[in-house]
Amino acid sequence: MPAFERTRGTVSAFDDLGGYGVVTDAEGGELGFHCTGVADGSRTIAVGTDVSFTVVPGRLGRWEATDLRPR
Repeated sequence: MPAFERTRGTVSAFDDLGGYGVVTDAEGGELGFHCTGVADGSRTIAVGTDVSFTVVPGRLGRWEATDLRPR
């Protein structure tokens, strides 16, 4: 998956307490994200929200989603 590519998906999981979530992209791939990656600064996002996001290299050598914006 190329870095810094803007794409679309749906929030499939989010843990408010831990601040971690998962977004599923259009091809069915799953990417993790941290609450600091929610673009509006709210640090929370509802499961089932359709979003656009940027894919970036994350910690531990995995791709992750950031700059999540509801569409």
